Amino acid sequence: MNILKTKRTWLLLTGVMLSVVSFLAFTGKSEINDECYKTNTSFKNGETLVYKVYYNWQFVWLSAGEVTMNLRENADSYEVRVYGNTYESYDYFFKVRDYFYTKIDKQTLLPKNFVRIIQEGDYRLYDSIAFQQNTLSAISFHGKSKETAVKKQFALNECMHDLVSILYSLRNTDTKTLVPGTQLPVKVFFDKEIYPVKLIYRGKEKNKKIRGLGNFNTLQISPFMVAGTVFKNSTEMKIWVSDDNNKIPLLIESPLSVGTGKAILKSYTNLRNSVTSKVN
Repeated sequence: MNILKTKRTWLLLTGVMLSVVSFLAFTGKSEINDECYKTNTSFKNGETLVYKVYYNWQFVWLSAGEVTMNLRENADSYEVRVYGNTYESYDYFFKVRDYFYTKIDKQTLLPKNFVRIIQEGDYRLYDSIAFQQNTLSAISFHGKSKETAVKKQFALNECMHDLVSILYSLRNTDTKTLVPGTQLPVKVFFDKEIYPVKLIYRGKEKNKKIRGLGNFNTLQISPFMVAGTVFKNSTEMKIWVSDDNNKIPLLIESPLSVGTGKAILKSYTNLRNSVTSKVN
């Protein structure tokens, strides 16, 4: 039985991690507000994060694959490449070879370019976006392949992010003044649409066990995702982020239309700051 053939299930599992939402509010003004800008204090050149992805079906947790995030620093930008692959032993059930790329402006941490190439079973998608932050617009190339992608221009809100850049914006947000229960609206542009996400900050959870890495002091965040073919109605994700200056997503859990998805941080290298959240 092809367990993962729920429509675009792996895209969800990859997106679970990438759609960790930022603490940015959108006001719809005609120019970029100063609140859009972020200063990087949380990551550096060469950082690599590796996540192991699991899928739960009928009370059985299956190890499905891995997601790797590599960051490179240039003179005026950061480039992040994300690879999502099923294990070779799992390809028989549902083969996945997904690729995400974003170029982030070094001064603002807002995205310049975004590319998503999806290969999931027999499903194919090419999604390329050129963000024009100053004019609140974007040019999208969207289709089954790069050769057949259709060009279209879209109007955006300010502070607009893609699926990857939003994670790095979050990691540079000061959470010290946030009160548990705080709700913040967030919007992300991909698939030719602006997706609203409701975010709730749940507060701190100490001594959270992360399989294979140990225990960490964490911040818990709950994004509510849009209901559809992948997410259940009123789906609430649960995300635990390291409570230190790195703010790394450590554990992501989400119910799916069929079963449950989970992504667990497997390894991290070349972090900018000490991992003070880890409990000895």
